[in-house]
Order: sequence, then structure tokens, then C-alpha cells
Amino acid sequence: MTNTHNLTFFLGGHDLEMLTIRELLDENGIPYYDKGLSWGAKASDYKEEIKESIRLAHIPVLVELIDDMDISQQKVIIIDHDRPTSLHQVFELLQLPNEKWSRWFELVAANDRGYIPEMLKIGAAREEILEIRRADRNAQGITEEQEKQGTEAVRKAEVLFDGKLTIVRLPHAKTAVVTDLLYPALSKNAYENLLVISPDEVNFFGGGSLILELNVKFPGGWYGGSLPEYGFWGHGRPTPEVSEFLKRRISDSICLKRTQ
Repeated sequence: MTNTHNLTFFLGGHDLEMLTIRELLDENGIPYYDKGLSWGAKASDYKEEIKESIRLAHIPVLVELIDDMDISQQKVIIIDHDRPTSLHQVFELLQLPNEKWSRWFELVAANDRGYIPEMLKIGAAREEILEIRRADRNAQGITEEQEKQGTEAVRKAEVLFDGKLTIVRLPHAKTAVVTDLLYPALSKNAYENLLVISPDEVNFFGGGSLILELNVKFPGGWYGGSLPEYGFWGHGRPTPEVSEFLKRRISDSICLKRTQ
């Protein structure tokens, strides 16, 4: 059994789950470092603090930090956002009683594990989902101005192929201000496939087959989600070819269905 008094936590990129973990550590008097990092945070962001922790015979716990320091697995505990979620792993590591696991924790974990679909799976009400998503956007540092820009971008959305493809042009890359507004379970203007074009990147949310095709056609990006059924894909090169590729593929799919 791990001695919790020997643990020192190092927190990764901010989102609702990470801030919930920080609150949990505060409530239980567990020491931690939090530099307010963004997604993609690395262990080396805490290089000196981790070295000092090891020197003091403490056990560093890296929460969603890329281990780019080649630290021996015997000297640290690495918590990654996989199943179970980081929040579940931290809760277990702190040896907290089951009755301390709250409805809020369950919603936060579901949101991190699989966004709105996972919250729906655990029976979340619309109000609960809206509250969690609002809190997550706030935790990610999304500003009121960016929220307004998202609302305006959605208002000007281009809807093609009888709703099978929605294209939104957003002046920043905080896509949650668009996806939360248009998610099928929350909006009458729901999308089937959504392309969000920002100045420095492009993001797609939709069918799994299209996700995988985009990953092959435009290598070097990122993708994930509940594949092969549904997921997301993104790239730091927002070229016009992405939207043209999607229009062609969806058009071809519609034509194929009509001939069957």
C-alpha cells in the first residue's frame, strides 16, 4: 500500500478534470506543483522540482505529463488519461473511501473519458451536461470574448448536403465553443459531421471512417474518440484541401446510396 504522506503531485494541462484533481489534493492536504500548463505539458516543465522531490525521498506523481526526462519507473508514479480516468487513479492512489466519490466526480470523469456521449451513458441530465461543459471550457481558459465568437461563428455556419456536413470558421482554436453549441443531444441545429476551420489549425468531428481517411490523406495530425464509430481529427495545417476532400467524400457517399 502506498504511503500517501510520501507523495508529491505534478499537474499537467488544465481542464476540468485537472482542476478537480487539484481540489481533491487541497482537501486532503497532499502537496503538489501546478504551473497552470496547457495540454501537451511535459515532465521537464517541472524538471528541478521533480529532482528535488526525488532527492528528499518523496515519490513524484506525474499527472498527464509526458515523461521526457527518462525517469526510472521505480522513482515516480505516472498517471495518464486512459481507462480508468486520471481522476479515478488519483482517488484510488489517495486511498479515499468509496462514499467520497461524488456525482460531480462521476460526471467529470465521464466528460474526460468520452465527452458528452459518456455523460449520456451514465444518465446525465441536460442541465448537468451543460454545467460540466461550461466548467470545462472555463478550466481551459476560454474567455467570454471567445465564447461570443463561437456563437457568432455557429450563426454563420455553412450547412451542406442536407445537414451531413457543417463548416464553421472560427477566429481561434478553442473549438469547444462550437462543438458544445452544436452537439446533437443539446442542439436543434445539431451536426452529423462538423469541420471547424481556425487560422492555425483545422478540426473535424464526425464519422469514424472519415476520421481514418483524413488521417491517411493528411498525415501529421491528431485523432481519437470512439472509433471506429465516431471521433475527432485535427491538423496544424488548415489547408483548403481538407474541406474539398470532405465535400467530395460525402457527396460520393450520397450518390452511392442513391444508386443502391
